[in-house]
Amino acid sequence: MTEDRGIADRFELAQAIAREGGAIALGYFSDRGSLTIDTKLNGQDVVSIADKEVETLLRERIGAAFPDDSILGEEYGLEGGTSGFTWVMDPIDGTSPFVFGIPAWCVSIAIMQGEAIVAGVIFAPTTDELYSARRGGGATMNGQPIRVSSEATLQSGVLGLGANHRIPSRVVSGVVRQLLDEGGMFIRNGSGALMMAYVAAGRLAAYWEPHMNAWDCYAGYVLIEEAGGWIVDPSSWSSMNAGGPVVVGSPGTRTDLLRIVEANAA
Repeated sequence: MTEDRGIADRFELAQAIAREGGAIALGYFSDRGSLTIDTKLNGQDVVSIADKEVETLLRERIGAAFPDDSILGEEYGLEGGTSGFTWVMDPIDGTSPFVFGIPAWCVSIAIMQGEAIVAGVIFAPTTDELYSARRGGGATMNGQPIRVSSEATLQSGVLGLGANHRIPSRVVSGVVRQLLDEGGMFIRNGSGALMMAYVAAGRLAAYWEPHMNAWDCYAGYVLIEEAGGWIVDPSSWSSMNAGGPVVVGSPGTRTDLLRIVEANAA
């Protein structure tokens, strides 16, 4: 198997299993009375039986097709392999919206070769939107090319924003205050991966979150870059497992967003 063929075959599988896993999650979303919910770190950090069932399915499908690949998932951690490929995935990004009946959640799958993210897939079952990107191959939504906004600035577009309890609240409130004072606006829907896909599709101007895990954002990184946007490279994190800040956007947002984030850094 050639190197390119290896990436292409995995990319094809990622799209198929994102849809398959998304269908299972959508079934639970439509019948939330059947959900079993557990708390992780706090009342805002939850996991459902749907998260676990979808990740189990994804792992089974990957293992059957590429048994030597590594897999890093939110629910079951890292399973090592020897092929040099690593799958980084969140079975349901946006579990809080999911359990409360808000249609802002997705399945997120990234594929790494060595240290490079070579492909990413984000599937939003409630809108049947499949965002896909392969390094050097552009970004698509349901097979149609997508691009970041060529005109948006922080003042004319909308910033997607994420928050959690791992970072001091003053960091988030400081960015929001300065953004509003400078004429900008923000939105938070509870799914960082989905908001990153919206940046790639030109719906949001940019996205910032002070701390994300790799499974939440790696697919979004390649989508945004392949759609013509910019990212702050996650190689600046202390490690992939530790996670770190995510700052991404369309060209017209870069200078202002980086300035505002830096001014309010922890």
